[in-house]
Amino acid sequence: MISWKTLLMVFASGAFAYAAGDAKAGADPYAKACKSCHGADGAPNPAVAKMMKVEMRHLGDPAVQALTDAKWEEAITKGWGKMKPVKGVTANQVADVIAFCRTLKK
Repeated sequence: MISWKTLLMVFASGAFAYAAGDAKAGADPYAKACKSCHGADGAPNPAVAKMMKVEMRHLGDPAVQALTDAKWEEAITKGWGKMKPVKGVTANQVADVIAFCRTLKK
């Protein structure tokens, strides 16, 4: 499994384009499809992390926020590690969810 530090170094050299989506519009699909694992404020659900036997980072963590929008989109639509693709977020809502997640910066 790749560490977040490694990912940060890999993606830190890339563009830091931020989602062109609407954060306000992304709040509802995030609440419906993401909150049970990532919490209302981006804090990981410890029970989910334990069940999946993974270390989950806060979505507002600087290393997570440093990921490109393309990587966020890939994680949402294709999955990441043990995380499956997110059902309940349409292709049209992905940019909005990313924009919402960007508001969770620590």
